[in-house]
Amino acid sequence: MSWESHLNTAAQWLGIERNQTSHGEKLISALGAAVGIAVTVLFSMWLLNQTQIGLTGSLLIISSMGASAVLLFAVPHGALSQPWPVIGGHMISAFIGVSCQQWLPEGFMTAGLAVGLAVGVMYYLRCIHPPGGASALTAVIAGNEITGMGYQFLLYPLLLNVVVMLLIALSFNFLFPWRRYPAHINTRHHSENSSLVPTSDYVLTTEDFNAAIHEHDSFVDITEEGLTELLEKAKQHAQLSISHPQTIERGCFYSNGNIGSLWEVRQVIDDAEPSQQGQDLIIYKTVAGQNLHQTAYCDRESFRQWARFVVVETQGLWVKADQQS
Repeated sequence: MSWESHLNTAAQWLGIERNQTSHGEKLISALGAAVGIAVTVLFSMWLLNQTQIGLTGSLLIISSMGASAVLLFAVPHGALSQPWPVIGGHMISAFIGVSCQQWLPEGFMTAGLAVGLAVGVMYYLRCIHPPGGASALTAVIAGNEITGMGYQFLLYPLLLNVVVMLLIALSFNFLFPWRRYPAHINTRHHSENSSLVPTSDYVLTTEDFNAAIHEHDSFVDITEEGLTELLEKAKQHAQLSISHPQTIERGCFYSNGNIGSLWEVRQVIDDAEPSQQGQDLIIYKTVAGQNLHQTAYCDRESFRQWARFVVVETQGLWVKADQQS
């Protein structure tokens, strides 16, 4: 085995991915993080001088904002970088941290419990933001200057830091159309300008994913192996149902089975009696994907040919009805 093979193996074990992000994108991310932190500190200094609230300069910004800056400016479209994870992750975690510090005895168990509870609650409230764990820990072990503030710590400096950082991320990333934040803005833009035509005459490959990542030109928070595994699982699920539903029933949800911006889920909200010859129409509403909230009608057979399978919503995700666990 050559030394290159040994290096590749070591890189895989260490999780060192081949970064396909351009140098320009890396510089933009670094500049954004620098601007975000600098402006947050500057604004906090100004507010400190204006309000005379008696806090020292060490409370201008908490250290977990540095980690948030990495996510907001290096991975602006990542799930962990969106507004709710940033706001909820920091504020909820800090509340848990302050509560643990106030009501539990000082010690290593309190610190561990604060972070553990923060992670669990962030999971259930769908606001996982890694720097939130740092905010919870800060509220417990940062010293008397922080712990003495009690719940006031949530408002200043934490909430102020979070709001300012989000506003800077929104403004800075808006300057670059492919980075616009939050991710929903970018997703809508791609959906409205999509020129893809639905077809089943293709097979997705790992190379296709890699080419898409290269074209995306932004850090993607998933490994190449993770992408490959998702691709394989998607293929396996697709093979389980390749026919159209035999019947179309009122109240059920149907998916066209497409990928990306072409995906759509419709609910049949009304239909005519099948016995009415020439009038076998259905009325449907789009509840997910493109044309969201659109209401329209068509004949039953056309809808059946459009639909791939019946779906149900489970924990915020649409899955095939016969695969619901």
